[in-house]
Amino acid sequence: FDLEDGPGGAGGGRALLEASSPSGAGLVLSNFPPQRRESFLYRSDSEFEMSPKSVSRHSSIGSEAHGEDQIVTPFAQILASLRSVLNNIKHLTKDVPPTMKVPSGSPGTNTSCSSLTEEEYSQMASNTVKELEWCLEQLETIQSHRSVGDMASSKFKRMLNKELSHFSESKSGSQISEYICNTFLDKVQDLDLQVLRPEECVAVPGSGVPGVPVPAVPGSGGKTRQHRPSDAMSQISGIRRSLHHTNSLTTLPKYGVETPREQELGLALQDLDRWGCNIFKVAEYAAGKPLTTITYTIFKDRDLLKTFDISSKKFLTFLMTLEDHYLKVPYHNSSHAADVTQSIHVLLLSPALDTVFTDLEIMAALFAGAIHDVDHPGVTNQYLINTSSELAIMYNDESVLENHSLAVAFKLLQDETCNIFENLTKKQRLTMRKMVIDMVLATDMSKHMSLLADLKTMVETKKVAGSGVLLLDNYTERIQVLQNMIHCADLSNPTKPLELYRTWVDLVMSEFFMQGDKERAENLDISPMCDRHTATIEKTQVGFIDYIAHPLWETWADLVHPDAQEILDRLEENRDWYQNMIPISPTSSVPDIAPDGNGGGGGDGEEDGDDGSGKGGDKIKFQITIEEPEDDDNCIREESPTSSDG
Repeated sequence: FDLEDGPGGAGGGRALLEASSPSGAGLVLSNFPPQRRESFLYRSDSEFEMSPKSVSRHSSIGSEAHGEDQIVTPFAQILASLRSVLNNIKHLTKDVPPTMKVPSGSPGTNTSCSSLTEEEYSQMASNTVKELEWCLEQLETIQSHRSVGDMASSKFKRMLNKELSHFSESKSGSQISEYICNTFLDKVQDLDLQVLRPEECVAVPGSGVPGVPVPAVPGSGGKTRQHRPSDAMSQISGIRRSLHHTNSLTTLPKYGVETPREQELGLALQDLDRWGCNIFKVAEYAAGKPLTTITYTIFKDRDLLKTFDISSKKFLTFLMTLEDHYLKVPYHNSSHAADVTQSIHVLLLSPALDTVFTDLEIMAALFAGAIHDVDHPGVTNQYLINTSSELAIMYNDESVLENHSLAVAFKLLQDETCNIFENLTKKQRLTMRKMVIDMVLATDMSKHMSLLADLKTMVETKKVAGSGVLLLDNYTERIQVLQNMIHCADLSNPTKPLELYRTWVDLVMSEFFMQGDKERAENLDISPMCDRHTATIEKTQVGFIDYIAHPLWETWADLVHPDAQEILDRLEENRDWYQNMIPISPTSSVPDIAPDGNGGGGGDGEEDGDDGSGKGGDKIKFQITIEEPEDDDNCIREESPTSSDG
């Protein structure tokens, strides 16, 4: 593991694999059944293409082994086109047009008749030239400092903008569009060039400019905050003293926690290896310690404690201390962490991933799931940024809560009673830390489109290459799969049994509304979906599934096909249930969102504050632009850039 050259260094990341790593392990990619419901990623992007020759690229393109697959990522499309060009050239050089045939019996005469007519030959030659011109045009737009995944990310953002425009005909629809755009797109804040000119510069409160008052702390009753950088940087906030829970235990509980309902807990944990384990029942039977119970049982069942020489007592001390550092907020609490950890565990059990990942990678993924939201305050990154919180200042507004959770978790490990990795080698500790950081940062929802684009590009590129096998023989590809795995687990609520899904929706909306109440009390702009008076829950869930969850799970299911087909089926069933629950607006006989997920574009009329004039009221206008190559596509709105992390 070479830190200076990334994991594995110049050796392609192979040093990451331990001696016990199975040789030749890889993912065999399969085709999806043609009858599946496809996400918006498979719709035409032709009206946004920069070249007329690009219009045909949304059609099905594939290798011989994957001829029926539709390729949607630009880099894979380029590879598919180049393969087509190569095949055409081989054909053209083998078949001589009739007008170029030499007399029979001449030296070098090919006695076999040409399989192409002169017209067919000319047509193939013309198509080959056009195909090659398209490839060159696409390659010319790539800059050396951008990954090929950025091409897909930019395309998907354009297409998402197009899809979200269906919502902008009503106030509730605009709120949903704004929520999805701000939460799941890694947008770059637009800078007003006027304020950058010294002669017109106006000091901003809280900016550190002398004479400018510091804004009040939300919930402080209007008192101004005295910034104390030395205090803020001297210690990690949220750390509390370890309670050493296990000191009094003579024997360790079977499931990691002492509870009078151990038998019922054991029955609930029978679903530990199944998708849809009822975490709420586990929490009830485990005396409010679901994270400790779930994580301890998984590690014990996977024999990870013995493999890495981790003391069971010390492991329980760490887990209980970690769970104590999860706050009592409605959604981002230890139950959510337990749910994500258990979901990762089940995803790792996929037959397609059997023998793919090492024990160290498996432990890193489970550990990342357990810690990923520790000390989450129940508000979004954007709220912390907008209120100039100490955390936002400390982490420069970048993945604020994700960075904070990592810092808290690794700080807990420094306590001697919680240092569960003390017996790992130095290389293992460095590798473990690197992987955990990369995975937890991937739970920042603003990174969603980049994660999705990178994974889909990797999968389609391997399919086009003809082998249909992901070797995963370097750190970049391996961590990419693990990052998407934890991201899928973090967005797995819509794929769970409907009863559980609805409970999670109630909890996350409760947390959103609490933030909205804070914002209203502090006279701040209320973040989208955080206003308890205007949020439309059913319609939001349909939009969330159509534009975020379905494309992600569709890609994951493509990676491990057919292992995730039941998960995908449940997602579609839940989507249909929420679709049927959307209230019919007074001015329309159909819901705003079409049953097929294409977007209905219908307004909510007076119910959403539409004046009926047809002017659109408060609707958000989405400006679609073709950016410079190095810029990302972002939703550009006329309203303030508030955001809400899911």
